[in-house]
Amino acid sequence: MSNGTSAETGRRYGLKRVCQTLNFPRSSIHAERARAKTTVTPITRLKRGPKPRVPDAALLQAIQDDLESSPFTGEGHRKVWARLRILGDIRASRERVLRLMREHHLLSPQRGPRGEANLHDGRITTDTPNEMWGTDGVRIQTVDDALVWVFAAVDHCDGYCAGIHAVKAASASPRLSLLLRDCKANSAG
Repeated sequence: MSNGTSAETGRRYGLKRVCQTLNFPRSSIHAERARAKTTVTPITRLKRGPKPRVPDAALLQAIQDDLESSPFTGEGHRKVWARLRILGDIRASRERVLRLMREHHLLSPQRGPRGEANLHDGRITTDTPNEMWGTDGVRIQTVDDALVWVFAAVDHCDGYCAGIHAVKAASASPRLSLLLRDCKANSAG
């Protein structure tokens, strides 16, 4: 529109007059024209900081050579990094060795969970009494006997205290087994 000519005067309208009439900033038009004239080549992002002495390709080859010379089937990045540093005199950060080994799937295989899956459903309460008990011991200060141990057995169904036992000196396993035996005997009878 700014290149158009007026029918009355025969002159061009001009960018200034058109922008004033349309209430549009001229700077936006100039910026758009400048963008259209320039061809922008995308800048590839380079890592910041100094360039490493050993490029990634050479370090990767050194890692692969180290893994091939190792008598073990799988090695972790720390051992590879240490051998490169000590035996190969290749200075690279441990994180860089880890990154390269991870990117190229060179890390040692990870151990999976062992044994059978835990069949526990996460509940500690039971549907019926006398099915499961919990025991615990606590050391309490008394007026007459100084410090004593108190052991309690609690039914998981209703929180009922099935038995209690107090002693001056305690070894947990025999005392708890006696307490549980007494609780089972009391609940059965």
